[in-house]
Amino acid sequence: MNKRFLDDEVRWADWMARAQAGDRAVYETLLAELGVAIETYIRVRFGPIDALEDCVQECLIAVHAARQTYDPRRLFRPWLFTIVRHRTIDLLRQRRTWLSMLDAFGAEAQGDEQPDRLLRQIDGVRILEQLSPDHREMIALSKYGGYTTAEAADYLGITESAAKARLLRALAAIRTLLEAEGLPA
Repeated sequence: MNKRFLDDEVRWADWMARAQAGDRAVYETLLAELGVAIETYIRVRFGPIDALEDCVQECLIAVHAARQTYDPRRLFRPWLFTIVRHRTIDLLRQRRTWLSMLDAFGAEAQGDEQPDRLLRQIDGVRILEQLSPDHREMIALSKYGGYTTAEAADYLGITESAAKARLLRALAAIRTLLEAEGLPA
């Protein structure tokens, strides 16, 4: 675990323990800091989400609802990001069904001269869903999040050369998936 993560872990665990004991000021500070961390996590793990702010708020509500389940003798980050991952997946299932995307396509196609743009977005989401979690994460960091390979490596806790290799493998996997479906790579 890199130093930044370790610092966050110690600080957040302490703040949550104090919040459980009734310190409201610390709890507000914790939630504000967690909001930023949750937004970054969602962007990296799930890519662009149309209702990102709503998703962050829903995750903070889930953390608030589960705050008494945190055991201060255990690590905080795994507890937090398990809640965030599960809540985000639930929200994505509710908001981004294929049916709603197809409904949006129908509405856009009636009033827009560029229905191909939405079809490309649908294909992009479908292709990303087929990647391994490691590859999807690397693509999200480098292509959607704008991280350099060195920044992504630091974030993931791997070497820069491992991050470069992971990115190249992810891009090759995307190319293979696109070619298998007869789409331009």
